[in-house]
Parts: sequence; C-alpha cells; structure tokens
Amino acid sequence: MRPAADRGRVWQELEQLATFSDATPPAVTRIVFTEHDRRAREFFRSRCEAAGLAVRADAVGNTFARWQGTSPDLPAVATGSHIDAIPNAGRFDGTVGVFGGLEAVRALQAAGVRPRRSIDVIMFTSEEPTRFGLGCLGSRLLAGSIDATVGQTLRGAEGLTLDEARQAAGFSGSLDNVRLGAGAYAAFVELHIEQGPLLERAGDDIGIVTAIAAPASVRVFIEGQGGHAGAVLMPDRHDAFLAASEIALALEDAVRTLGSIDTVGTVGVCDVFPGAINSIPSRVRIEIDLRDVDEERRNRVWRHAEQAGALVAARRGVTVRSVIINMDPPATCAAAIVHAVSAACAARALQHQRMISRAYHDSLFMARVAPTGMIFIPCRDGVSHRPDEYADPDAIARGVEVLADTLATLAGEAS
Repeated sequence: MRPAADRGRVWQELEQLATFSDATPPAVTRIVFTEHDRRAREFFRSRCEAAGLAVRADAVGNTFARWQGTSPDLPAVATGSHIDAIPNAGRFDGTVGVFGGLEAVRALQAAGVRPRRSIDVIMFTSEEPTRFGLGCLGSRLLAGSIDATVGQTLRGAEGLTLDEARQAAGFSGSLDNVRLGAGAYAAFVELHIEQGPLLERAGDDIGIVTAIAAPASVRVFIEGQGGHAGAVLMPDRHDAFLAASEIALALEDAVRTLGSIDTVGTVGVCDVFPGAINSIPSRVRIEIDLRDVDEERRNRVWRHAEQAGALVAARRGVTVRSVIINMDPPATCAAAIVHAVSAACAARALQHQRMISRAYHDSLFMARVAPTGMIFIPCRDGVSHRPDEYADPDAIARGVEVLADTLATLAGEAS
C-alpha cells in the first residue's frame, strides 16, 4: 500500500501551531526560548509521542523524535526543519518540514512499512537569526560549524546570553555534547515551502533541490563627522550615511556585473546615528546579506564591494570597518537523494523540476553531517516571511507523500 498523507490532520496541526504566537493572526511571531516557543515545542512532543515515537532533546533544544527501525544499530535517516518564526511571519516556513515530517512517518506506519533504519524527525533550534543574530544555531552546533563558546558570546537584545536563555527554557548540559558523531545519520531530507515563485509559475508540484546557496553576512561600520545640518557647508562634510549609501550601491553593482542570476545581495539593516533630521549622520551601521551557490563567485563580489568601500572612505574622508558574521560554504545535494525524490515524483505522476535553494536552511549544515536533500512545494505568489505566506493543503499533502516515499527508499524495507 502506497503511503497516504492525512491532509486534514497535518493541516489542523499547522493551524494549531500558529496559535502559539506573539503576533495577532494571521501573523506569526515565535522567537526561540520564549513562552510561545516552549508551548510549540510541547505540542510537537505530544504529537510525536502519540505516534509512538521516542523523543529526546539536546542541550540547545534540538528535538529528535525516533521511529525505531528493525536494525536500530544502523545509522538512521532523518527529516525535519524548524518552528521558530521571525516577527510578523507566516504559518508555513519551517513548520511544514517539521509536522510534514511527522505526517510522513505516520503515513509510513499506516501503510505497514517496516523500515530497516530508524527514522528521526528533527525540530532544529533557532533556524532564524532573530534572537541571537546567527541563523541555524541548532544545526550549526550539530555539524560542529560553531563550538560551545557561542553559549557565552552570543547575546540577545534583552541581554541574556545563549546559555542563559536556553537554561531558563529548560535545556541544560554542555553545548560540547550537541555535535553529532561521525556516521550518526545515513541521510537527511528536508521538506520546505519554496519561498519563491518558480514552482507556481511552472505549474509544478515538487521542486527537487540540487544545491543550497552559501550565505555570507557582513556588518559594516562607517564613521564620519556629525554637525549641524544648516551650518556645515557641503564641501566640508564627511557624511557617514552618504558613504554607506555608496557602499550599498557598490554592492548592488558588483552583484549585477560580477555575479549571475543566482547571486543576490541585500543591505537589510541601516542604523543611522544620531538619527535627527537636522543633524549630519556621524555613524552608520549597515548589515549585508550575500548569497550564491558558487562560493568563489560570492566571495569575489564581496571583495569588489570591500574595495569600493575603501575608495568611498578615501574620497569622503570617513572610516569604514567590516566584520564578517559568517561566510558559509554552499551545499550540493546528494545524487542518491535527488534520484530517490525524482523516482517518488515519477511514481506518483507529479510534475517536478530540479532547482537550487537560494534561501539557506538547516539542510545547509546537515550536509556536513550526512548526504542531504531537499523537497520544495509551491507557495502562493512565492511569498514568505509575511503573514500572507500560504501553502495549499493539497500541495502540503503531496510533499508529505513524496517525502514518505523518499524516506522509505533511504531507510530500506525490513526483509
């Protein structure tokens, strides 16, 4: 019997999950280690335990729900995503991969599948950078991409360190113990909304991800000279904001001229001091997000923008200093997983296309742990990180069923 998703059940779970929010519906705000995050975690645990899965959490709150296979000594296969949400977000980013992963396991159970390898559904902690300024905290720690020192060095806007916040939320123990051992997983597959318009435009049911873009995050500080907006003549000015504006435009120019359609750059933060209409800006902080599936091309764009910043500094008489927050390598999805997802789509007569993920996900770091793949489903108008983010219940069900078939292939059938 082919695994079939219970469309209504997973939809109802996503609806209930959305109620654990600091924002007024339909918006969702769920920041890691807050009260609503705690309640959402308890809800996920209760649904996993109701399905007969064994649940555990590590020191940073990554949560693992295991359906034990007939050969539990073999490395398991895993799926999952995150449930934290940036302020004023939607209901489907990450959550489809968590509760869709659980539903895929329940569909396999109902179909009588007996997997050789155990299957884990993972809920990763703090995929979003909202609280601590660094995304994919849980999966970075699992992969060993960052170490336990972040427990004290990362601090939220309210003043608590990562260690203080996680311990207040009930997650104790050393972060040194979070890292997964070699061979912990045989494969990892993440189900996610596309967060872009390509699947919907093509009328395709499924996107099969072949590569995940490499993100770079850079904080740039520009210092000039303040002064009275009326009294300082234009030839005498050292305006930090105008210098920052030139750097932002230089980044855009570098992306357009040195990159490809897969290269994107964004200045998403611009903090101007003193922030008065009649005062020349003396200090500015901008934060840059730069992404590409080609690491060298991305780095070349940044070097060009950095050189442009030096020229701007000299011409305008300001100082420019940059701090790299992270520069992560891209990930290539495992050929065997791409093939398994393709076969699942073909068996169900689903229209599909191969594509890259321009957004980064926990899969980017799980790819350092195990062969990794991603399954995309369409979202309306490609909208994400907004309250009107929407994925159709049928699209979710199709994604769950493709995920179930893929997990069955990767886990193997008991003889």
